[in-house]
Amino acid sequence: MNKMNVKKKVRFTVPNFGAKSRKGVKSRWRKQRGMDNHKRVMRKGYGEVPKIGYKNHKIARHAGPDGMQRILVHNERELIDAMHVPDASVILSHSLSIRKKAALQRIAEGRGIKVVNGSKSVVVK
Repeated sequence: MNKMNVKKKVRFTVPNFGAKSRKGVKSRWRKQRGMDNHKRVMRKGYGEVPKIGYKNHKIARHAGPDGMQRILVHNERELIDAMHVPDASVILSHSLSIRKKAALQRIAEGRGIKVVNGSKSVVVK
């Protein structure tokens, strides 16, 4: 498989005003809506604001650190569809049961598809 040279941009860190000093304020991004808010006006020194410039290149968007495209799989049909994508590795969905994950992992290993979050205890029969 051909691996692409993936160079991702710096990730946006969420500076939510007051999240450190107040317990009830979560550290996720909240748009500033105050009339006199300096951050809303984008003044210097009042923290970063999410902008389109933080978006990665189209090639690097779903690529892992190994350079392969990551495809989220929920069932066997999606796994077979992922087989036709060149340079792709598969992530098994979090919501799958252990039995279904084991079955999908056996199918993937039988067809030569790399599973990123596969269990090492699954025995290929």
